[in-house]
Amino acid sequence: MSSSAPQDTGHRLWSVDEHLADVLSAVRPLEPIELQLLDAQGCVLVEDVTVPVALPPFDNSSMDGYAVRTADVQGASEEFPAVLTVVGDVAAGSGELPTVGPGEAARIMTGAPLPPGAEAVVPVEWTDGGTGGGAAAGMTPASAAPEHAGGEVRVHRAAEARAHVRSRGSDVQAGDLALAAGTVLGPPQIALLAAIGRGTVRVRPRPRVVVMSTGSELVQPGEALTSGTIYDSNSFALAAAARDAGAIAYRVGAVADDADTLRATIEDQLIRADLLVTTGGVSVGAYDVVKEALSSVGNSSEDADGGDVDGGRMDFRKLAMQPGKPQGFGTIGPDHTPLLALPGNPVSSYVSFELFVRPAIRALMGLPESEVRRPSVRAVLSADKALGSPAGRRQFLRGTYDAESGTVSPVGGSGSHLIAALAHADSLMVVPEDVTSVEPGTELEVILLG
Repeated sequence: MSSSAPQDTGHRLWSVDEHLADVLSAVRPLEPIELQLLDAQGCVLVEDVTVPVALPPFDNSSMDGYAVRTADVQGASEEFPAVLTVVGDVAAGSGELPTVGPGEAARIMTGAPLPPGAEAVVPVEWTDGGTGGGAAAGMTPASAAPEHAGGEVRVHRAAEARAHVRSRGSDVQAGDLALAAGTVLGPPQIALLAAIGRGTVRVRPRPRVVVMSTGSELVQPGEALTSGTIYDSNSFALAAAARDAGAIAYRVGAVADDADTLRATIEDQLIRADLLVTTGGVSVGAYDVVKEALSSVGNSSEDADGGDVDGGRMDFRKLAMQPGKPQGFGTIGPDHTPLLALPGNPVSSYVSFELFVRPAIRALMGLPESEVRRPSVRAVLSADKALGSPAGRRQFLRGTYDAESGTVSPVGGSGSHLIAALAHADSLMVVPEDVTSVEPGTELEVILLG
């Protein structure tokens, strides 16, 4: 966007879809970087990862027991056990392996390679554990009784070929596609990368999102309220929502209704922000200072240290939606960092985040279009009476969705300050712009928040 003072485009109503399209048009996926595996958690893979070696890389035991030849234990029972000579231990990580010949067995641990000559593994519970007694409950530790790696073992049950053996390549084969580009790396994916020997991976980093609320009436939780003050909940809600979307969130304490203070705070935060989110101060009140503050941030000027604050352009709009009619969007600073200015009412700011900020975060992550927005379903309204909606506005009402019955029920009223109802909702019911009344039994679009 070109350098300019904020534009108040409130002379017309923007649709929700128009505003979202404008936001996404200014957001580009972050540049890929190489990260260590744990640092890449939550990031999006930018390259296909193929398997360099088979997994598992060798035949190995899935049980603690004895590696045997199947012919030697054929017909074995508790009454007539197969008596085998134990030729040694095979532990996980073993290098040199004993060869199992006719009438022989090797004590083997879970994950240890199957020794030459062996065809199956019998669990230790199917044997006497080399003690000469009844069925063993487990193995005696090698350090406590090294002699149990020799002597004899009685096997009480037969085993088929490959019993309790994990075959080489049974998980993945060399050359297989392990993970495709576009995969979000969670714990299972990181485990797979480690298992195939990858120490680093090329990903798009998690976006850094700075959240700040505005308002001289705001007090931080844990502090005492005074006359006319309320607790700042918006910055906590939006920072948590940013983390939930996949971002690294930085919450800035509430900024007073002073344009210079807000401007300085925003400029200070630019160094660690891929996206800035403010809440409050975008309406038409005398103390709605976000517009005033961003007029100077948006201009090319010299900052206090003589640096060039090369701004972008901020637009302030009215959207055909409820809640969340006043919105601001643009880019600021030398890197043209996207900034979304959300309204200050708690429900308005949260609904606005879900509709506009979350998709921007997901786009910065480089996720495909199908994963940028929250999923939505169709559900039947379950309510005692019809729900009203303002003409020409797309209304978003809090609801609880029942997947089993395919119904959705309203939670609380439509007021944009009703944060308690929001805490009990798991979805947003969408009432189209041309609908003013929704009767029970009507099918609605439902945005799932969980």
